[in-house]
Amino acid sequence: MCMDARNWDEEAYRDSIVKAREAQTKTVFRTAWAPSHDPNPDAIVVASSDGFLASYSIASCIPRLPLGFGSSGAQNFLPVEPDCVLRGHDGPAYDVKFYGDDEDSLLLSCGDDGRIRGWKWKEVNCSIGNHIQPVVDLVNPQHKGPWGALSPIPENNALAVDTKRGSIYAAAGDSCAYCWDVDTAKVKMVFSGHTDYLHCIVVRNSASQILTGSEDGTARIWDCRSGRCVRVIAPEKDMKSERFSSCVSCIALDASENWLVCGSGPGLFLWNLPASECISRISTGAPAQDVIFDDNQILEVGAEPVVSRFDMKGAILSQIQCAPRLAFSVSLHHSGVTAVGGYGGIVDVISPFGSHLCTFQCQ
Repeated sequence: MCMDARNWDEEAYRDSIVKAREAQTKTVFRTAWAPSHDPNPDAIVVASSDGFLASYSIASCIPRLPLGFGSSGAQNFLPVEPDCVLRGHDGPAYDVKFYGDDEDSLLLSCGDDGRIRGWKWKEVNCSIGNHIQPVVDLVNPQHKGPWGALSPIPENNALAVDTKRGSIYAAAGDSCAYCWDVDTAKVKMVFSGHTDYLHCIVVRNSASQILTGSEDGTARIWDCRSGRCVRVIAPEKDMKSERFSSCVSCIALDASENWLVCGSGPGLFLWNLPASECISRISTGAPAQDVIFDDNQILEVGAEPVVSRFDMKGAILSQIQCAPRLAFSVSLHHSGVTAVGGYGGIVDVISPFGSHLCTFQCQ
């Protein structure tokens, strides 16, 4: 059988191969439920490795997409067109947060380009086009080296917000955390003391503190008034593993802000902050990528396709298979619905009872 190659478009063929590869390797690094007065989950925003932010309506996805999923790979998941797409960053977008809890909130993102950008959620939510300009555009400071040379702009790996104090906190790649003033768009404070780049950051409002987790294997607690480190937590100080890195990959506080859980290597470490004591070590079997509290229980995802639920003593309560074979994000809606995002650009939405409401591949 002969093929007429006279009209062969080599460039188009190469472009199609690149696009197919990008779709297969696209990663959702973070998901965030949009603020709403509706008790049921609706819009969810994802931050992806292509630098884009996209919002999806769960209500419109559920009737059109098959429930559950198979085991043969991401190519079986139906791609879904987003309601709105924002060009967030030059390079991967690593985190997305809402500053505020109503329709007047800001949609914030950070990424590999060292920027923090913010859009009015009301404009994003009502937009038909994809050309909304950010109202917040911050870029990490550069440090001066010998002869006045400037260092590269450090990336931002995670965000935390404090609406009462008008602050945005960023965990950066230069081993520092930065506190930005929302009104002035200037750095209010720099938290310096880690010896390697930061993975994660959370705010402890009750004590005017932030907590950071780093590649250096420690979590640190910082006083937001003085900028000083008040405590260093080294989860694997006495439990070094030859197979896994001891970096602190994820951290979370419970609602009371008395309990801290941090992921380090193939395990979670639960700390009682008032007592300054590690209460339990929870084996996860694979490195943890994200962790959150659900009342007095802990949800964890990571380098295996399951969502694990533990009690405060470390006993495993359930493991639910999830679609991404490598999960980077787990987010909990106040209704109990969970969203898991990860490799392949896949988002899996799971009901409080463990059933899969919808599973889709981000476009």
